[in-house]
Amino acid sequence: MTTSDRGFLQALWDFFCSLKLAIFLLILLAATSIIGTVIPQQNPLPPEYIAAIGGTGSMKFKVYSTLGFFDMYHSWWFILLLYLFTVNIVACSIKRLPRVWKTISEPTLVMDEGFERTLTLTHDFKKEGDAADLNEKMKVFLKSEFAEPVVTERDGEFHLFAQKSPYSRLGVYVVHLSIVIIFIGALLGSFFGYKAYVNIVEGSGASTVMSRKGVPIDLGFTVKCEDFSVSFYDTGAPKEFKSLLTVIDGGKVVIDKRPIIVNDPLTYKGITFYQSSYGPADEGGLYHLTVRERKGGAPVRLSLSMGERKVLPDGTAVQLLEGTDEIGRFIPQFRGPAVRVAVEPKSGEPQAFIVFQNYPEFDVQRGADHIFTYEGADLKMFTGLQVAKDPGVWVVWLGCTLMVVGCCMAFFMSHKRIWIRVRKGHVTLGGTANKNQPGFQLAFDTLVDKLKTL
Repeated sequence: MTTSDRGFLQALWDFFCSLKLAIFLLILLAATSIIGTVIPQQNPLPPEYIAAIGGTGSMKFKVYSTLGFFDMYHSWWFILLLYLFTVNIVACSIKRLPRVWKTISEPTLVMDEGFERTLTLTHDFKKEGDAADLNEKMKVFLKSEFAEPVVTERDGEFHLFAQKSPYSRLGVYVVHLSIVIIFIGALLGSFFGYKAYVNIVEGSGASTVMSRKGVPIDLGFTVKCEDFSVSFYDTGAPKEFKSLLTVIDGGKVVIDKRPIIVNDPLTYKGITFYQSSYGPADEGGLYHLTVRERKGGAPVRLSLSMGERKVLPDGTAVQLLEGTDEIGRFIPQFRGPAVRVAVEPKSGEPQAFIVFQNYPEFDVQRGADHIFTYEGADLKMFTGLQVAKDPGVWVVWLGCTLMVVGCCMAFFMSHKRIWIRVRKGHVTLGGTANKNQPGFQLAFDTLVDKLKTL
């Protein structure tokens, strides 16, 4: 290897060991993560969002799509940033860990005069007695007040060394390791897991789900929606929607009618089903209306499916356009179920209007030849489930646990060291801590005061 090659490799190594690079990458990751919070990360995208950015043909949509903003956490450039940050913290740890480990495993046991001058805290005082007797007293004192000392005899002097929490110096490296483990778990989930969606109509089941990219995924078992229910606040907003799910594997029921609600999912074989949405199913529902003529006569009962058109005895055509179980979501001053119907008289202009189940008198005020009453509906609902498989989730949890441990070591513990040099009639005390020096100074002064009265 030539000198220039070694110089290039050294420069590359120094670049990845740089603290400035770590700070830059952290800021960049934090800043770009905001994109994933602001821009919807789902497929398909909400139509209202597509319209807000000018449609699929707009330049903004094309730029966002090219840069992977709609699936940012799986984009090549975001994963590249994670790789760079991982390499950076590993390189930093490799460069600095040996020196830290040497401080822990091979501490300086003898406080000579040169080493004494490097310490932040020292105190020197006279103490009557033989050096050997003083040494024994110091051993007992350090053991009871601080930590078990190591004694070294040199040139007629006794040197005592004691330390507390030496492994707290490794806290930052435990955090580094936890970050790497979290990234590994995230990559496992990214490459071997998926997020998908499925809508299941009441009474039916599904054995495949649709990924974000529109690719069908076989579950290997069947999930059946036995029942679905929803309750509302007085404002018309949904209060709770609940699905009863049954899991059938190999023709056998393995989970029977397990209720799931938002934040209380069902997990089977590492695949988790979250309650995400709901709505009336397109097929199988019947809406019941009663129609009577204003001038009198027997009422006519109609049962219509969505989009169905029927003709009354007088030739008036009635078509069901749409229905909802809670009109308050669209017209806040009203509550309850409602339908929108289109009426086309045999002679006259067609009309579309809303019929409210809870306000039967409302249609009377419309003043038309026919008065409509909405009796209710026999509807099947569908439950919308978000389906997630993440084989790396336990790896991520392990990393998070290690991060908590590492942060506690790094922020709430410090490596405290005490040296005592004993000569005949003379005692020198020295100490240092790698963190919280003011707090350690108070403890050091307390030790000095106790030693003087020993």
